[in-house]
Amino acid sequence: MPDLARTWDVLVAGGGNAALCAAIEARRAGASVIMAEHAPKPMRGGNSRHTRNIRALHPAPTEVLTDSYLEEEYWDDLLRVTGGRTDEGLARLCIRASQHAPDFLKSCGVVFQPSLSGTLSLSRTNAFFLGGGKALVNALYRTAERLGIAVLYDTEVQHIEMRDGFATEAIVSHNGFPERIRFRALVAASGGFQANRDWLRKYWGDAADNFQIRGTPYAQGRVLRDLLDGGAQEVGDPTQFHAVANDARAPMEDGGLAMRLDCVPFAIVVNRDVERFYDEGEDVWPKRYAIWGRLIAQQPGQVAFAITDSLAERDYLPSVFPPYRANTVADLAGMAGLDPQKLERVVAEYNASVRPGTFKPMVPDDCRTEGLTPPKSHWARPIATPPFVCHPLRPGITFTFLGLKVNERARVLMQDGTLSANVFASGEIMSGNILGQGYLAGFGMAIGTVFGRIAGQEAARLGRN
Repeated sequence: MPDLARTWDVLVAGGGNAALCAAIEARRAGASVIMAEHAPKPMRGGNSRHTRNIRALHPAPTEVLTDSYLEEEYWDDLLRVTGGRTDEGLARLCIRASQHAPDFLKSCGVVFQPSLSGTLSLSRTNAFFLGGGKALVNALYRTAERLGIAVLYDTEVQHIEMRDGFATEAIVSHNGFPERIRFRALVAASGGFQANRDWLRKYWGDAADNFQIRGTPYAQGRVLRDLLDGGAQEVGDPTQFHAVANDARAPMEDGGLAMRLDCVPFAIVVNRDVERFYDEGEDVWPKRYAIWGRLIAQQPGQVAFAITDSLAERDYLPSVFPPYRANTVADLAGMAGLDPQKLERVVAEYNASVRPGTFKPMVPDDCRTEGLTPPKSHWARPIATPPFVCHPLRPGITFTFLGLKVNERARVLMQDGTLSANVFASGEIMSGNILGQGYLAGFGMAIGTVFGRIAGQEAARLGRN
C-alpha cells in the first residue's frame, strides 16, 4: 500500500492509456507519481483495453506504416468528420505530435505489428498494437511499475478539494474505504460519462437504456462532474459521443471491438419501420463509421438492420454473432421482425436505382444510386444474390465528448477564463476540445497519448517546483 500520509508531486486520476502516458512522463521527469484506477486490476486500462491502433502522422514509410500521411491530409480527414467543430490549434498540435507517439509507446514496451491490409484501409494511417489494447495496457503498466509509479486499483476519485483553481487533495474510495491523497499537481484522465445512464438520460431520455456501452463500465464521469462543479470550464456537446453500429445482440457493457459491425458500406440500412435514413456509402469506413451509432440512436427503438446479400458478405469482416440468412427477402424480413412487403419494396427500389460502375471496396468508387433518397454514393450494388443477409444493429457508445476545456499545455481552464493553478487533463475527459462531433479511427489514442505526455510533463514541472 502506497504511503497516503505523504504529499505526492502528481496524482493521476485514471488508469487508461492517457493516464499511463501522463504518469510515465511525469515520473521520467523526476516527480513522485500515484495513480488512482477505479477498476480492479483485471479490468484496468479503461477503454484502452479495447483499442487496437493509433493514427499517426508520418512523412515517409515506417516499419509499421506504408507510404506517408502528412499534416494537411490528416487535418482534412479530421475536418470532414467533425464538420469544422474542432479547435484547430489544439487539433494541429495533436496531429503534429502524433508523429512521435509510436516511438514513445515503443519506449514503454509497446510492440507494433506490420501494417495491415483489408476492408478497414488503415495500413497507411494507423499503427496497430501487437496483441491489441490489452497488450498495450500491460506494457504501459509494466513500465509504470518499473519506474516506481504507485498504482491504487479499486480506487474511485470521488471529490477534488479545489479553491480558486488550486487543487490540494482527492477524496477517494479505496477498496470501499475512504482515503485522502494529497498532491501538488493533478492530471484528470478518467474518461467520459458514457457508462452513466442517469447522466445520458438527461439528453437522450429513455433511449439511453438501449445504448450498448462498448468499453469499461467504470466510466461514470465522476471526476468530470466534480471538476465542473468546482469551477472548471466545460467544452463540447453533451449529446455528442463516439458511437458505432454494434451488433444488437452484443453485451450491454464491455463488449469491445468485436461487437462492432463493418457491413454498413456494403449494405442498405433500414430502421424498424423499414425506412432507410442515411447514405450508407458516404465515405470510406474509417472516416465515417463512428457516425452510425448516433444515427441509430435517433431511430425508433434505437435499432436498425443492415440488409445485404451473400456477394457483399465477402467484403467485410465477419460478425461474432451469425447474421440472419434467408433465400428470399420476405423470409429475411420475417426473421428480423420486419414487415416483409415493405422490405421487398425498399430492396426493389434500391436495386432499380443502382447504376453500374467499377466496384472498389477499399476506396470511394463509382457504384452509386440515382433518383433514390437518401442516395447511396459509393459501393452500391444490387442486393440480388441469395442467401440474403441481415445484421441487427444498435448504437455502441465508446466515449462522450463533453469535457474539460484545456490550453495547449493541457492545463484546465476555469469558468472565469483563468487557468487552473495545478490541474491538467488528458484523453477522453478533454477530447471535446478537438472532437465536436464525429470520429476518425485511431484518433482517440492519438489525443490520449499526445495530451497525456504533455499533461505529465507539465504536472511534473509544477509539482517538483
